[in-house]
Amino acid sequence: MERDRFRTRTGFIIACIGSAVGMGNIWRFPIMVSKYGGMTFFVVYILFVILIASSGMIEEFALGRWAEAGPVGAFGKCTKERFGKRSIGEAIGALPVIGAMGLAIGYTVVMGWIFKYCFMGISGELYAMGTDMAVIGGTFDGAAPGAKTLGEAIKMMIDGGIFNVGNGTWQIVGLVVALAIMAMGIGGGIEKANKIMMPLLFGLFLILGVYIAFLPGAGEGYRYIFTLDTKGLLNPEVWIFAFGQAFFSLSVAGNGSVIYGSYLDKREDLPGAARNVAIFDTLAATLAALVILPAMGVGGVTPDTAGPGLMFVYLVNVLNGMAGGRVVGMIFFICVLFAGATSIVNLYEVPVAFLQEKLRFRRVPAVLTIGLIGAAVSIMIQPWTSQWMDVVSIYICPLGALLAGIMFFWVLKKETALEAVSEGSKKQIGSWFHPLGKYLYCVCALVALIAGAMLGGIG
Repeated sequence: MERDRFRTRTGFIIACIGSAVGMGNIWRFPIMVSKYGGMTFFVVYILFVILIASSGMIEEFALGRWAEAGPVGAFGKCTKERFGKRSIGEAIGALPVIGAMGLAIGYTVVMGWIFKYCFMGISGELYAMGTDMAVIGGTFDGAAPGAKTLGEAIKMMIDGGIFNVGNGTWQIVGLVVALAIMAMGIGGGIEKANKIMMPLLFGLFLILGVYIAFLPGAGEGYRYIFTLDTKGLLNPEVWIFAFGQAFFSLSVAGNGSVIYGSYLDKREDLPGAARNVAIFDTLAATLAALVILPAMGVGGVTPDTAGPGLMFVYLVNVLNGMAGGRVVGMIFFICVLFAGATSIVNLYEVPVAFLQEKLRFRRVPAVLTIGLIGAAVSIMIQPWTSQWMDVVSIYICPLGALLAGIMFFWVLKKETALEAVSEGSKKQIGSWFHPLGKYLYCVCALVALIAGAMLGGIG
C-alpha cells in the first residue's frame, strides 16, 4: 500500500504550524508574558524557540522522513541499524503513540467546549450572558464538571448519563469533524483543511487585534506586553517557564512532528521547514497576546489567570462588555476552533498511522477505530480532564521527546542522522547540529520532564 504524502512543501509547513498552534498559544502564553515581565519573558522565550527549532524539531521531522514511519516504526528502524533488532525500538516507540492518543483524548473534551462556545457565539447566546459572572461561570461549570479522581469522574458520568452530564454532544460533534478531515487522507484532508483554517486564523486574529487596539483601555494591555524588566532575567522562574512554553508550544513529543515528517517528500528542506514553523507558531502566540491582553485592559481585568478559566470565563465577560462584543466574541471563538481542530487532527493521526503501519488497517477503518476509542474515553473522563491532561503533558510528552532525541542523536549513527537531515537541502547542515541535539537538546528534554514533575507543569 502506497504511503500517503503531503502534496506540497507549503502544505506540510502549514499543517505543522496547525499542529503547533493550540491552546497553549491562546490561554497560556499571554498570561506568561504579562506575569513574567512582558518583553523580558518574550526575549527568553525566543531564545528557547530558536534552540528547540534548531535541534528537536528538525530531528523529529528527519526521523519520521528517514524511516517513513511513525514513532514505533522509526524507533524500530533506529535500533535495527545500531543493534540489529527492531523489537526494542518498537516497544519504546509505543510510548509516544500512547502520549499522542492520551493528549488527543483530553483535547477532544476541550474541542467540545470550543464547539459549544463557537456555536453560542454565532447564535448570540454567548453575548446574551452579558457580564454576569454567575451566569458565565455557571455555564462553563455545566460544560466542564469537576471530579477529584478518575473513579469519581467515571461514576459521575455513569450515574448521571453520559449525555446529561458535561458536554458530550458537542464533543462528538467536534470529534466527527476531526475524523472526517482525517478520513480524506493526508493530502486530500489534513493538508487542505490546514490550508483553509490557518490563514483564516491568522487573518481573523489580526483583525481582532487592530479593532481592540482602538478601544479605550487597550493601552493597559500593551503595557503588560512591552514592559522590559532586565532584573527579570535574573529570575529562574522566567527561564524555566519560558523554556516550558517554547518546548510544549513547538510540539516536540516524539509523535506528531515525527508522523508529519514521515509524509514529507525527500526533496524538501527540513531546517527551512522547522524555521518557518517556529516563526509562525511564535507569530500566532504573539497575535493571541496582542488580542487577549489589550482586551483585558479594555475590560479593566488583571491578566493573572491562565488555562480554560481565562478563555471560557474571564474573556467571555470582557468581550461581552466591550463595544461590538457580540461580533468580537464570535470571531474569537472561531479562531480558537481553527487552532484546536488543526491540533487534534495531528494528535489523532499518530495512533491512526500506527494501525495502518503495524496492523495493516486501511485508512477509514483506522480512523473510525481510533475515533470510537477517543469518543468513549473522552466522554467518561470529562470531569477529570484537567488531571488527565496534566499526567499526559507533564510526564508522557517530554519523555516521548527525550526518547526520540536519544534514538536520533545517540542510537542512530551520526553519519546517517546528518544525511537524513541534509537530504533535500541545498547544503549539508552545519557541524553544530549533532552535538547541539545530542548534548543540549536531550538534556533540555530531560529538564522538561523533571521540572514539570517537580513544579506541576511548566508548559
